[in-house]
Amino acid sequence: MYVDKKRRHWPYLAAAILVLAVAGCLICHGARTSAKDMQEEGAVALRTAIQRSALQCYVVEGAYPSSLLYLEENYGLQINRRDFYVVYDAFASNLPPYVQVTVRK
Repeated sequence: MYVDKKRRHWPYLAAAILVLAVAGCLICHGARTSAKDMQEEGAVALRTAIQRSALQCYVVEGAYPSSLLYLEENYGLQINRRDFYVVYDAFASNLPPYVQVTVRK
């Protein structure tokens, strides 16, 4: 009985292609998830930096700054406005400001 050797390899080839396709999808999904997590961690780090700069200003000058611009000019704070929205609300000079940082999409 004659068996075509080319036909015996098709199931293995199809299985290999399927495995590679699934692996590719998992890698792409992992990369997207990692990038999103990194952006969220960046937002948390920026919020912490703003709060620390404001606290440093309070310790040195006796009052919280009224704006982010003051922190940028006098305390070396750098804000990536291209990637993040920042809300800075200073209610009073003796109370810590409300700071919210969100990732731009």
